[in-house]
Amino acid sequence: MRTLDDLVGEGVTGRRVLVRADLNVPLDGSTIGDDGRIRAVLPTLVRLRDGGARVVVMSHLGRPKGAPDPKYSLAPVAERLAELLGSATAFATDTVGGSAKSTVDGLGAGQVAVLENLRFNPGETSKDDAERADFATRLAGFGESYVDDAFGAVHRKHASVYELARLLPHYAGGLVLSELDVLGKLTGNPPRPYVVVLGGAKVSDKLAVIKALLPKVDALLVGGGMCFTFLKAQGHGVGDSLLEADQLDNCRDLLRSGKIMLPTDIVVADRVADDAEAHTVPATGIPDGLKGLDIGPASVTAFADVLSTAKTVFWNGPMGVFEKTPFAAGTRGVAEAITKVDGFTVVGGGDSAAAVRQLGLDESAFGHISTGGGASLEYLEGKPLPGVEALGE
Repeated sequence: MRTLDDLVGEGVTGRRVLVRADLNVPLDGSTIGDDGRIRAVLPTLVRLRDGGARVVVMSHLGRPKGAPDPKYSLAPVAERLAELLGSATAFATDTVGGSAKSTVDGLGAGQVAVLENLRFNPGETSKDDAERADFATRLAGFGESYVDDAFGAVHRKHASVYELARLLPHYAGGLVLSELDVLGKLTGNPPRPYVVVLGGAKVSDKLAVIKALLPKVDALLVGGGMCFTFLKAQGHGVGDSLLEADQLDNCRDLLRSGKIMLPTDIVVADRVADDAEAHTVPATGIPDGLKGLDIGPASVTAFADVLSTAKTVFWNGPMGVFEKTPFAAGTRGVAEAITKVDGFTVVGGGDSAAAVRQLGLDESAFGHISTGGGASLEYLEGKPLPGVEALGE
């Protein structure tokens, strides 16, 4: 696999370099809630810019339906990128149309442009190979080399991730390489005890990774909305909590491993709001009419005790609805316990990474914070990652 080092070593002055970045940041109108993904790709962009390349940045944002949608525009992201780069950044108001062509044609050496949201074009995510290939061919016309530094998208067989890499000389960016290195350590023979913490809403979303990890870990701690299906599988009442009834048998099978640890107390309320009246109840009997929205303080202590002995930790998924103040303590407590681990700790991207930043935790206290939640999980499941496969060709 050729790398950014190889590309820069060849010389990039004046060369048009297409960079697939993952700038899929949370937006509230034009306000960016967390710019971590923008910051993550900066080293690659700075290196190419300072080397004199004409840099064309591509990304998706959200899930538009293959057509322009103002609420998913990358314009605010391009503005923030310019601030972080400390230099002007051109912005094309389309993906492969007239604005994109004139913007790319106008780039000088050491200048950066951002194309509009790739998913505004139906060819980006099309299930039709020919349609994706056509879009990728049009994108390839803007560049002479291609760099993929969007680890959060490498598990998608999308035009800008898979087909485009096969049309141009292609290179792995530093972010992709570092992510693969970290996850490779987790799938090899990591120092033990190896503890995994999983949260998030649904068991079905994490079922494959749980099955893949259980034989390899010493303990798997489960919180978040997914814990209620496990609790129900044990015969406990879960009130109005999130429940996937079709996953009960799967949960019973997984619990037989003896490695899964569930919460012993739950923070409940009748609604999800900052002013909700929350209180703690035993996990063995959540009253009807109430929803479980966070793990309780005794569970945090128990999880922290297990984590205190760990030498390797992988965490993916919050312990509760951390965005709301009454339900943030579980995620904060577990995250703080992970920062105290004397060993190798990995935050598996997605909502976990967002929680670290939103709760004001010290990012440097974690060994690695991934930029790709879904990609991280699929790698740990052992699934092939189309973007990585394309870079290896």
